[in-house]
Amino acid sequence: MTTTDPTGTDPSLIPLHCLRFEEPGPPRLDELPGGAPAWLVSRHADVRQVLSDPRFGRAQLYAADAPPLSDVPDLVNNPDLMFNQDGPDHLRLRRTLRRAFTPRAVARWRPWIAAIVEQLLDRLEGRSGPVDVVEEFTLPLPVAVISRLMGLDDSARDRMRHWSEHAFSDGSHSGEEVESVLKEFSAFGAELLAERRRDPGDDLISSLVRAADEEGGLPEAQLVSLVCGLVVGGHDSTMTMLGNALLFLLGDRPESWPRIGADGEAAGRVADRLIHLIPLGDDRGTARHASTDVEVGGVTIPAGAVVLADCGAANRDPEVFPRHTLDDLFAPLEAPTLSFGAGAHYCLGAWLARTELQIALHRLAARFPGLHLSEPPDSVVWRTGTTSRSPRRLHVSW
Repeated sequence: MTTTDPTGTDPSLIPLHCLRFEEPGPPRLDELPGGAPAWLVSRHADVRQVLSDPRFGRAQLYAADAPPLSDVPDLVNNPDLMFNQDGPDHLRLRRTLRRAFTPRAVARWRPWIAAIVEQLLDRLEGRSGPVDVVEEFTLPLPVAVISRLMGLDDSARDRMRHWSEHAFSDGSHSGEEVESVLKEFSAFGAELLAERRRDPGDDLISSLVRAADEEGGLPEAQLVSLVCGLVVGGHDSTMTMLGNALLFLLGDRPESWPRIGADGEAAGRVADRLIHLIPLGDDRGTARHASTDVEVGGVTIPAGAVVLADCGAANRDPEVFPRHTLDDLFAPLEAPTLSFGAGAHYCLGAWLARTELQIALHRLAARFPGLHLSEPPDSVVWRTGTTSRSPRRLHVSW
């Protein structure tokens, strides 16, 4: 992500909706955090090409002679993770989950997702303010949803945040600490797979086991990484999006709150716009490896190069998203957002995340039309230490 701040403020203290992006331009040479060279692409068409073209893959980023993308053994850079597979290996893993996350499947989940939202709002209504909406709503909602989908018990829910903080570490944890936690997490994933093989149910893990058996030949390590990725990825992104969305709406756009509560369809457009505009963290983009010389935006990117696709800048490309509608929260997006990626690695959980965000914002605004921040936005304490970032606490009143 290419961001600038003329005030010199620490970027990790700036609300993510306030980050400033460089103007999208032609591909240019840049570097990875460790100093190794990389090509940066930032225009919408160029980023979409890199993410969709099979000549730009993920697996070769983890070859023995490749520059390291991270100094710690986090889950995101585990070569066994589905996101880090390419071609047939990636497709076989993806087929085991694809049907579970279609828009039609997620639409069947809407009633019980809405029921979880209402239960949390009932509990919130019984509190006397100010209330920490992170503790009471933005964290327990996605945890409850992914736990219901995967059939996880309370002990797993309690450990979920601990696993996430290390699985998505930004390098602030020691390598030994991350390695120890991920070893425990992998043991949990392996045992969960074994339990569902012994006693299958109607949960997502059981369907994964059945699909994997039908597919055949899938390495167990890849299935374990897939399960672990679902556990932490299934709640961390939604929690991050919801916390950042509330900070933005209540702090900067309170005039939009009544309409979000009154109109569910309008809340859906707001959810799409917020997903599009507010990144999950401060990273510079998603990395790819060029398997051959490829022309992108009139520039030849050489074989073997690492490419950073800056989705944040691409989502603000004025050639695709006119500036006069960029801040209109209720306007439909002019083109598909790149916040969930594109191509073969497009995020399978995109529709679920969008559905959770829409229902959560709509029902929260409908139940609490007078909801407001009870502390200045610039006093927010940020959840740091991971590649995603959102308020650690967000106190509200009504």
